Amino acid sequence: MVSRTPPVADRPERAPRRRLSVDERREQLIAVALDLFSRAAPEDVSIDDIAAAAGASRPLVYHYFPGKQAIYEEALRRAGQELAGRFEEPHEGPLSERLLRVMGRYLDFVRSHGPGFAALLRGGSVTAGPAGNAVIDEVRRAAAAQILRHLAVAEPSPGLRRTVRAWIANAEITSLDWLATPEVPLEELQLQLVQEFVAALAVCAAREPALAAELAGFLAAESAGGPTGRLIRQLAGLLGVPGLAEAVTVLAEG
Repeated sequence: MVSRTPPVADRPERAPRRRLSVDERREQLIAVALDLFSRAAPEDVSIDDIAAAAGASRPLVYHYFPGKQAIYEEALRRAGQELAGRFEEPHEGPLSERLLRVMGRYLDFVRSHGPGFAALLRGGSVTAGPAGNAVIDEVRRAAAAQILRHLAVAEPSPGLRRTVRAWIANAEITSLDWLATPEVPLEELQLQLVQEFVAALAVCAAREPALAAELAGFLAAESAGGPTGRLIRQLAGLLGVPGLAEAVTVLAEG
């Protein structure tokens, strides 16, 4: 189970008040709310919590936002923008090494926004609603667009688009499981997700000759020590398992 908001007695003390401009105060409230929603499920955060953390009064928070839902939705949009931005990566170097850096930033975001991220993706938050779904959908679209740009395929097929979307969904599910069982090191999960994408890309290429030609170019640019090179060696090592090479040969010749 994802940890819930700590008892009020364990929460940070009220921040000292200071005079801010209208824009500065609004941005401060959003930043404070985002931090609280990152550490607790949205329904466990109150307007009083936000006011205390911001060093503001409850009426002042209501002066800027009509209620918790409004400030939550704005904080959610900011989080979505930040998460989508973590998929941006220069198109230089081997594909799998680029994706490794992307997934490192993605998992770092998941870890630092744990309870809020989990509540949003699971749809278990009574606060999320349509706004939360819209933010997540936008992040998924932005992530898919970034991955397709890295692939640099002139006209991505429906099958390739499905493969990319399915991998993004797999990353979300894996992230939720990781939050529940965080003993797995981030670097290990980061590598696993990238190698799973490479494997999914190979399966898609097996059905699409045009993509297979592109895949040859991707593999030629990979380094032996990168995620793809390590995956190839791991798969080749499986052929040393007694009986496995023979079984694969029979299936390949069938």
